[in-house]
Amino acid sequence: MNKHTKMALMVAPFLILGGYIASDFYIEDQAQKQRVFQLVPYGHCDVINQSCILKSGEFEVNVFDEAGITKVNATFPLDTATLFLVDAEQNVSTHQLGMTDSPYYWQSPTALRSLIPKKGDKYKLRLIANIKGGQYISEFYTQTTQ
Repeated sequence: MNKHTKMALMVAPFLILGGYIASDFYIEDQAQKQRVFQLVPYGHCDVINQSCILKSGEFEVNVFDEAGITKVNATFPLDTATLFLVDAEQNVSTHQLGMTDSPYYWQSPTALRSLIPKKGDKYKLRLIANIKGGQYISEFYTQTTQ
């Protein structure tokens, strides 16, 4: 074995380790870049009666209201969540949701229950959920059925 082959065999493990570390940094950098995904309602959306699921691939968000507190449960941990109530004149009421038990559960008091009190009432909502540089956005209507 000549000296070049010996040198290559000694350097190869360090190059492999360096490449592995560099690829990890690259993948983490790519994961932090801003991306936007659309959440779409899965079936009929009734936030008041706890029947509203928004989906984007395997990511699901359940939006519901309990006694004037609008809650959001997600299948993946969220960094932040913001809910917008949009009236008929397109005036927006912003509600920054706060984390409750874990990054999967978010809530905030809203006036949604008083805005759609009767059966058949409809109201426009927008939701933005942030996960490591990815923004999941949705604009949907909730309509009471009971």
